[in-house]
Amino acid sequence: MLGAILFDNNAHQRVAEILTSKDFYAPANQQIYAVMEIMLASGRVADGVTLNEHFSRDGQIVQIGGARYLAQLLDSAAFGPEIVEYAKLVRDLAIRRALIDIGSQIVKSAAQSDVFTPGEQQIASAEKSLFELAERGGGQGGFQAFNLALARSLESATAASQASGRISGVSTGLQTLDHKLGGLHKSDLVILAARPSMGKTALATNIAYLAAKRCRREETPTGPKTVDGAVVGFFSLEMSAEQLATRVLADVSGVPSDKFKSGDLTRRDFDAVRDAAREIDSLPLYIDEMGGISISQLAARARRLQRTHGLDLLIIDYLQLITASGRNRNDGRVQEVTEITKSLKALAKELQIPIIALSQLSRQVEMREDKRPQLADLRESGSIEQDADVVLFIYREAYYLERQEPSSDNERYAEWADRLKQKQNRAEIIISKQRHGPIGKVEVGFSPPRVRFSDLDEHHQSPDID
Repeated sequence: MLGAILFDNNAHQRVAEILTSKDFYAPANQQIYAVMEIMLASGRVADGVTLNEHFSRDGQIVQIGGARYLAQLLDSAAFGPEIVEYAKLVRDLAIRRALIDIGSQIVKSAAQSDVFTPGEQQIASAEKSLFELAERGGGQGGFQAFNLALARSLESATAASQASGRISGVSTGLQTLDHKLGGLHKSDLVILAARPSMGKTALATNIAYLAAKRCRREETPTGPKTVDGAVVGFFSLEMSAEQLATRVLADVSGVPSDKFKSGDLTRRDFDAVRDAAREIDSLPLYIDEMGGISISQLAARARRLQRTHGLDLLIIDYLQLITASGRNRNDGRVQEVTEITKSLKALAKELQIPIIALSQLSRQVEMREDKRPQLADLRESGSIEQDADVVLFIYREAYYLERQEPSSDNERYAEWADRLKQKQNRAEIIISKQRHGPIGKVEVGFSPPRVRFSDLDEHHQSPDID
């Protein structure tokens, strides 16, 4: 194969996406291939004469076997399509050597007694190494020409213009929010934050369910590909998988979630729940309920899910329950969150999926007269605000109005009751940061019994209002 490139430099274009110089076992072959790539990239001819001159000038001609070895490469040159098969064979052998190396490292690491590197972290490290090797085996990664990225951008824009929702990313299920965001985009880190009881988990669950419900996959030469909706991974670090499933079941069936706890279910409720369970039984929605998970474990599990079942959207509930990996005990929480947010952003780019991470807000929101959240209200806000591509806040005025109820004989009671009625089934989703579009807010419907967000109808009313 090396001889084929020396004989005809155009042959390099056919194997450049398959091989790197490190894929060769013999150091001489590594050097020859690396120098050929440099010469060809600079527009020079890479043949026996130019390589002999290069290595002779640098005093390395002996290290590669002399001019005689270059002549042997030319004599054994391939001249047909088999050059691509030879390149794949070289890469396959390189992968096998890398697997042997990873296996040796796993054995060595496991044999060492290190209290600072527990077994679970070693597993996560091994999975990461294997995932990186698998991606390298696919010939992915590295720099790419701008025209290739431009072509993909045009494809996304064309797909968006042809779609009924006219968005290029994964739909949130809320048309008004999709209109502002253009959907959830690959490699984006989306922070969804709010004070307790505002509906963070409810909105995240709504998005997960609707994205999984629309999921449609097709077989392609490179494997299954999602053409609509999303395969969703949900890290429920606070709630159990059963509790999360109950929320989805309550939303789909229309049976209030509190009835599931009290057992106050009528025959009609049971029928509705049974029908809803059948409808959502095969959703491509995968839940991990392990609490106190580290960022390295989370990343390893996300990679595994993508390789085994596919993964188009990852949701994490919530950010502050993730622990950092391998941090010094003296590091503060701000430093720990910085590592977590940077790792989540890197994971979104690595897996080419949007990641929604729920986050808490500091109590300073409650100190202000206007309770609408701001970027500064994010806990450990520096790193979260910096690393996020999109920051969304949820604000429900009804939550605060319910806690400001005046006495019934107060002259302001009627005014308060009217205001509460107007806001009872409404919520605001505030877009405080968006790298790719405008900021602002959208008003949506909210049904407390079903813990569900929805678009307002043409009369700006929530469809859940009787």
